[in-house]
Amino acid sequence: MRLSILDNGHRARARLFLAVTGRGDAPDIVRTLLYRPDFFARPLLAITVPAMRGPSFWTPAEREYLAMTTARFHRCPFCADSHTELVRIAGHGEIDTGGRGRPEVAAIRAFLDATRTGETAEVELPEAAVREALHVDLVWNVVNRLANAFGFTLRGDQVHTGTRALHRFGYAFPGFLLAGGDRTDHGDPVTNLRHAVFEAAAVTSPELRRAAGTGTGLDEPWRTYTALVRDASYRITDADITRLPATEDEIFEMTAAAAVGAALHTFDTGLRALAVSRG
Repeated sequence: MRLSILDNGHRARARLFLAVTGRGDAPDIVRTLLYRPDFFARPLLAITVPAMRGPSFWTPAEREYLAMTTARFHRCPFCADSHTELVRIAGHGEIDTGGRGRPEVAAIRAFLDATRTGETAEVELPEAAVREALHVDLVWNVVNRLANAFGFTLRGDQVHTGTRALHRFGYAFPGFLLAGGDRTDHGDPVTNLRHAVFEAAAVTSPELRRAAGTGTGLDEPWRTYTALVRDASYRITDADITRLPATEDEIFEMTAAAAVGAALHTFDTGLRALAVSRG
């Protein structure tokens, strides 16, 4: 990974967990989520677990298929390969990686694709089903950007072992690994994510993180870097990281803020389109 803190900056409880469970070479996504989990991982996982494995109009394999198409949109090999495997693991023949399955899946995919590109989006599906798909898309619009920015890679047999672990545990992490920090609860997981990333105390100021999330009011080189995170994370290189005049914690926070801000913009666009389509 491009930030050393994501490899070796974890709290003692996370280091012990990785050692005891034999996960010293844990996938990069696990290492990232366990680093300072109160900053964004805990509220993000509070959305992820029900979105990917909770009761839903969509089967687990269909949700993995939507996650796979999101990864392909962001040109993220780490996530595309992982979710391609998860479609196979979670499925019972209802859908394949080519999208052959229920027509409702094609309809929601077209809707989600449109929300990402700013096109007019309409869909004739139950409102609850659309909201559930928007939560799936929100999660992976964040994670794909982080995976690209931080240089996630699949090592050894992680595409098989890591995906099986995610599927077996339903994307859930032991609670003690996520403890600590600001636990403000607004009663809605998406609002909690906004608060954690853009309002709660951190190394960088809330004003700076909000600017990273929206792309307004930033000086260089942050303006160019956060724009890449939001709009073309697949283009980020090691050089883009090393030229930032900041600590790794500041880079971590600003990258997460840019990723979450962009993902929330798409999520909000989808909610507005849903409201319009319902008249």
